[in-house]
Amino acid sequence: MTAVWEMVSTGGPVIMVLALMSVCSLTLIGVKLTQLWAVRSGEDSRSQALEHWQQGDRHAAIAAVTDGRSPADRVMGYAMQALSDGLSGPRLEGELMRRGNEEVSQMNSLIRLLELIAMVSPLLGLLGTVLGMIQSFQELELAQGAANASVLAGGIWQALLTTAAGLLVAIPAAIAAGLFAARIDGAAQLIEGAVGRLLLVNESR
Repeated sequence: MTAVWEMVSTGGPVIMVLALMSVCSLTLIGVKLTQLWAVRSGEDSRSQALEHWQQGDRHAAIAAVTDGRSPADRVMGYAMQALSDGLSGPRLEGELMRRGNEEVSQMNSLIRLLELIAMVSPLLGLLGTVLGMIQSFQELELAQGAANASVLAGGIWQALLTTAAGLLVAIPAAIAAGLFAARIDGAAQLIEGAVGRLLLVNESR
């Protein structure tokens, strides 16, 4: 812990900001991982619900997706209940689109912040690098040309430390944001597919 604190102190305010961004990034990753873990689940339950619906057992079909944890389960469950209540046509399709967009928007929450961290962290690292090099040249000037390794080491150490810290913060955030975005796209396709299959089965009965 002492070594870590010495590194933070040596890096100056830039490294402290990067440390806070790292904590924020890891927290966001944990939150989104928990939220998105089950968004692509429930395929078997939805298939079973469609079979019940095709057989005319609407109660069993709705029950099959009622306890589902994925957005596709929730939208399909609403669609089945709405069809059972007599809602159909453009009104139903419009409401299903609204609910689907709402689910996707909720899944996308905080992803932009994670992407922002991934974008800004290397720039902060670069800023720390520039500040470190400025410090080195200032110390070189104060030494009046009598430069040695000890005079320049502090600024160069700060420059390298902030660069590495910026990349260490940015890389996990960028990877997580990309993986989460792909998972959200897959969940959105499942919503669209589940609703489309339900409407097709309902029309063919």
